Amino acid sequence: MNKSIDKIKDLAITTLNIEADSVRNLQKYINDDFVATVKLIYESKGRVVVTGIGKSAIIAQKIVATMNSTGTPSIFMHAADAIHGDLGTIQKEDVVICISKSGNTPEIKVLVPLLKTGGNKLIALVGNMDSYLAKQSDYVLNSTVEKEACPNNLAPTSSTTAQLAMGDALAVCLLDCRDFTSSDFAKYHPGGALGKKLYLKVGDIASQNQKPVVKPDDSIKTVIMEISSKRLGATAVVDNGILVGVITDGDLRRMLEKTDAISSLKASDIMNKTPKQIEAGELAVNAMQLLEQYNITQLIVTDKGKYHGFVHLHDLLKEGII
Repeated sequence: MNKSIDKIKDLAITTLNIEADSVRNLQKYINDDFVATVKLIYESKGRVVVTGIGKSAIIAQKIVATMNSTGTPSIFMHAADAIHGDLGTIQKEDVVICISKSGNTPEIKVLVPLLKTGGNKLIALVGNMDSYLAKQSDYVLNSTVEKEACPNNLAPTSSTTAQLAMGDALAVCLLDCRDFTSSDFAKYHPGGALGKKLYLKVGDIASQNQKPVVKPDDSIKTVIMEISSKRLGATAVVDNGILVGVITDGDLRRMLEKTDAISSLKASDIMNKTPKQIEAGELAVNAMQLLEQYNITQLIVTDKGKYHGFVHLHDLLKEGII
């Protein structure tokens, strides 16, 4: 490789600028056909079937994934497979989006008449408004780009980025039409860190930990043994089922710095009477925010005011709540 570092950086920046301009130029193509497409899909009782070939097929899969995750039932159908038996995928009330840069590929020319025979509404997401696909479709989402970012103006780069961005614009508009909330989003993303931020409750975590607890009159020795055995670095102080305080490792160290006469001390003498706490029904991500706000490592978890357990910083990190 004989390219200089500056040459590589310049080419990368040029690529990003070309693609950014291509996406920005799509604004002028948000027209009545776009609005009609949103309304058609929103009011449809069927699914959105997204099809394409080559790189456009890859973009189609991503659009399907985005729509499914935001409340618009969708399915991918490869254009080449469609003309070899997969047309049965399409049901009567489905809406079909066909993605193509040129709109004139042989597979598209074979597929489009078959789609129209089935009576399904056809939306073209196409980069050539004079193409066969554009002229045969009910609505057209224009994804025309001036040029590819590829120096030879050949490899699909700007064109696929434009297709992807137009698909995202469509999905976001549908999301808004459906009043899709973060709670709805959580239903479709139960796994991974993202899903956990949206549905994992503090009580779910606390219930997996041990529940260190002492009484106000318990000795310091009892307190130390409880903290040590439960390995959470703290213990709740509970009186007749009511949380009255918390004692942490730090409280024990500060006690020892002040006095050597610990035999007469009780839990109530060294406990923090106003510990930071959170309700079991709160989201785990809210617990992380409190820990960061107060620069502490654990919170007492309560359930309608009753002691429920502890949630520790390490628990949240382990769950991917960051």
